[in-house]
Amino acid sequence: MSEKTAQQILRDTFGYSAFRSAQQAIVGHVAGGGDALVLMPTGGGKSLCYQIPALLRPGIGIVVSPLIALMQDQVDALKQLGVPAAFLNSSLNADSAREVSRSVMCGELKLLYVAPERLMTEGFLNLLEHLNQDNRIALFAIDEAHCVSQWGHDFRPEYRALTVLHERFPEVPRIALTATADAPTRHEIIERLALEQAQQFVSSFDRPNIRYRITLKHNVHQQLQAFLETEHPNDAGIVYCLSRKKVEETAAWLKEQGWDALPYHAGLDATTRSKNQKKFLREEGVIMVATVAFGMGIDKPNVRFVAHLDLPKSMEGYYQETGRAGRDGLSADAWMAYGLGDVVSMRQMLLSGDAPEGRKRVELQKLDALLGFCESTACRHQTLLRYFGEEHPGRCNECDNCLSPVDSWDATQAAQMALSCVYRTGQRFGVAHLIDVLLGKATPKVEQFNHQQLSTFGIGKDLTQLQWSGVYRQLVAAGFINVDMEAYGGLKLTETSRPVLRGEQEVWLRRDAEPVKRPSSKERSSRLREAFAGANEDPLWQALKAKRMELAREQGVPPYVIFHDSTLLDMLNRKPKNLIELGQINGVGQSKLAKYGNDFLRVLEVAHGG
Repeated sequence: MSEKTAQQILRDTFGYSAFRSAQQAIVGHVAGGGDALVLMPTGGGKSLCYQIPALLRPGIGIVVSPLIALMQDQVDALKQLGVPAAFLNSSLNADSAREVSRSVMCGELKLLYVAPERLMTEGFLNLLEHLNQDNRIALFAIDEAHCVSQWGHDFRPEYRALTVLHERFPEVPRIALTATADAPTRHEIIERLALEQAQQFVSSFDRPNIRYRITLKHNVHQQLQAFLETEHPNDAGIVYCLSRKKVEETAAWLKEQGWDALPYHAGLDATTRSKNQKKFLREEGVIMVATVAFGMGIDKPNVRFVAHLDLPKSMEGYYQETGRAGRDGLSADAWMAYGLGDVVSMRQMLLSGDAPEGRKRVELQKLDALLGFCESTACRHQTLLRYFGEEHPGRCNECDNCLSPVDSWDATQAAQMALSCVYRTGQRFGVAHLIDVLLGKATPKVEQFNHQQLSTFGIGKDLTQLQWSGVYRQLVAAGFINVDMEAYGGLKLTETSRPVLRGEQEVWLRRDAEPVKRPSSKERSSRLREAFAGANEDPLWQALKAKRMELAREQGVPPYVIFHDSTLLDMLNRKPKNLIELGQINGVGQSKLAKYGNDFLRVLEVAHGG
């Protein structure tokens, strides 16, 4: 098919005037019958890379996805665009599944989303054989392809069996897609899915619209409350916690403070999880408090923030979780409160798991890379991209380290004191006790172990308790000290501490900022104000959103399936006067123009004095 045809589908069906990044090259390659491995950040437009080729080629596009919720969303969105699509997974009863299979055999669908477990059944593979005999399979798309990697953070064993697609249908083009893959994971995707001959399309992993911020944890609920009040008082967002208990407590606390917050974790029954997820997707301003059980494949484009109250497991996990914010390209925040307790908890969790020793070593290395990121004074965007093997052209001016550069200080002497105190107390005590010794506090525990007699007792009075806590946290992150889980979280020296203790190596640490007072709710982020150009205070903006919500509720779909925030914002700023002008707005294709054009024009008439 010609390039013009792909461009027409992009414009007429999806409502976009131009391809982004490598989309056009990918569409051309796959539509021409080639295999592809696509690495593109969340919100970069991965779906179009297989949806348009499926519409260009004869037959049906088979999309393998591990995510039931995402299948439903994608199919709802495609139906809104006038594209015949369906899904096949465990959420369907037998009659519904048979009806979908009948539609497939009769050639009534252009896209079918299927779970990997369903695809691997002999019945479904036989159905594919029948289609293939008549050249009626357009392509296979393998979404979330990083699930094939046993070293990845979302390993799904059933993905390993997907090589059957290449073995049984070698003539059908395959496109594997992921938003998160470091070099080892990328190699494993290629090997496990037999994509050695596939063309690789690697887009920039940068998400310039996300502002990364990491703050020291001291009273995390109050810190979260201040962040929400000053930056996101009416916005949808996700708050990640490490444990189910903390999820429940945080959701309940936020609700008490007046926020529309819901919990989500694997310990909740399926009905509650489904109900909470549906509310998050279909209503405005809902905050989901969750473990990492929530999120992969959540296609809500106007998540304005992701907050971490605990440390993620790895840079990949952090990148993917924060990437759920700002998928619409508008400004969003990735905010994390972090402290030494997080390091201890995460190490304990990794070391006490059932994974083989080799995997534990890899996971600890990944955690160390994340700790380095947290403690770095460099640009967050640069550091994150470097981890994925990509260079950032310069400082982003969109992260905490760029906007408020951090001071560093010569902490060599303080590090020697801290390390010496670990050694002289027997390398079996936690941070709180070590700080008491350095500050010369004769606590019952200090007296019990006679530590007031040590040479390190009281030598650290020039620093405060908070400053010593920062010293120990950074020494652990830098690898000078390990947390000994067998000694109940006691600190032990590593070999790398020797040169410091001998005075052969300098130690420079970041200077922690003192906790700031809670800002007033009037101090909104100017960046977000500018991004929405005063939209939140504009009656027309509220009216456009209300019309979208009304239409969404009538059809039982999330509001963003009608139009994204970015499309409404374009309407607000350009104020189209007729269907022709409205059809030129990004995200308004022919199908949606016919369905909703007059509804939204009536709302816009107010702006023209109608």
